[in-house]
Formats: sequence, C-alpha cells, structure tokens
Amino acid sequence: MDLQLTDRIALVTGSSRGLGFASARALLDEGCKVALCARGSERLAAAAETLRQAAGAADRVLAVQADLSAAEGVAAVVDRTVGTFGGLDVLVNNVGRAGGGGIVETGDTEWEAAFDETLYPAIRASRLAVPHMRQRGGGAIIMIASIWGRESGGRMTYNAVKAAEISLAKSMARELAPDNIRVNSVAPGSISFPGGSWHRRQQEDPEGMAAFVREQLPFGRFGRAEEVGAVVAFLASPRASWVSGASVTVDGCQSRSLI
Repeated sequence: MDLQLTDRIALVTGSSRGLGFASARALLDEGCKVALCARGSERLAAAAETLRQAAGAADRVLAVQADLSAAEGVAAVVDRTVGTFGGLDVLVNNVGRAGGGGIVETGDTEWEAAFDETLYPAIRASRLAVPHMRQRGGGAIIMIASIWGRESGGRMTYNAVKAAEISLAKSMARELAPDNIRVNSVAPGSISFPGGSWHRRQQEDPEGMAAFVREQLPFGRFGRAEEVGAVVAFLASPRASWVSGASVTVDGCQSRSLI
C-alpha cells in the first residue's frame, strides 16, 4: 500500500534510538523528509547517518541536538525543521522519561521531571506545529504513549504522564479536526530494542524476563520497535484520513483493557 507520504515533512522527537528512531525510519521509507532530535550528539549523529544511507540522500534527513525539556529547545527544533524543509506536516511526540517509585518514595523533583521531559515537550511541540500545519492545509500529530497510560501498570509517574498524553491527544483531535489536523496516540506494550530498559533487563535477568514473557506476553516475545514505527507511519498518512482521537494499542495482546 502506498501511504501517500512522499515529500511530506515529519519531525520525530527523541529519535536517536528506539521507538523514535523506528518511527523516523518508517516515515523516511515512505518518502517523508524527516527531522530527528535528541540530547546526545554522538548517538544522534549516528542515527542521522544511518537514515541518510537508507534514504540514499543526505538532504532528506535533518538532525538537531536539543534539550526538549526546555521550551527554547522545542522551539529550536521546530524552527530548524521548518527553516530547512519549508514546512511541517507530521509531528511525532516521542521524547519522554519518568523515574521514581511509589507515592511515598517519589518526591516532587521526580514528578516534575516526568512532566518536564514527557508531557510539556508534547504540548510545546504541538502548539508550535499547529500553525505550520494550518498553513499547509492539515497535518497529523501522534503521541507515543503506552498501554500504561490506558490501564494501571508500570511506574506511577509513567502512568500519569502517558495517561495525560492520551487525554491531550483526544482533546486536540476534537479541537483541530476543522483544520484537517488529525491527532492520535499510540500505546505500545513491552518493546525490546538495544539500549532500552527491557533489553537491559533481558541481559541482567534472563530467567526473570523469560518468566515475564511466559506470563504477560501471549505471543511469547517482546515487541519490536519497527512494529510500532509501522503503525505510526500509517497514522501519519492520508490512508488514515478517518482516524483521529484514537489510542491505538501495539502490544501483542499484552494489555487487558476492553477499550
């Protein structure tokens, strides 16, 4: 299926590895011009080079080093994307982090960091992207949330920020539909990729992780980042023209929610 994304301009936050990189790769493979961003310069440069080689054209990939927990970092990435490619059609809000533990043990600093590094970048990037999408007659915004934003599980801070992203996507979808801007969230389950938390746990505790897979993952394996990227590319495309305000699980039947 041709996703009709040729020469669309996409920005993917937190895209030097994992779900962000897989989303950027999927969009690039479908013909998009793609802007990457991350804090770490070395990993970002390596990711950009990998994508440039895949595209066979250096001018289809932009890499911007920035700290998206700060408003000026978000603005710099959006400005560079629009300045380099001439507009913005697709925004994938992927950047995020959430630490801490239980309600008693987790202090304000960890709660604030979870929101500063996950929810606020999505709000700020979306706020800056929408005027550019309006100028181009529409667009697509996708939040990389989690099944733990749809039901209980994982760290408490992670639950809270991912639930907030899903709610934000739904609210934005209804507001922006008259502008032909679609907004959806993707809710991955447990995805393993090199450098990610599940991959690290597999290395540190193979027996425990094998038990986790048997008990929690009906397909008998962890998900792969490219499986999430494929859904992101579809949701970003005109082929998903009647999909907005949805939260799409990509979890191999891991979650228990009925909706």
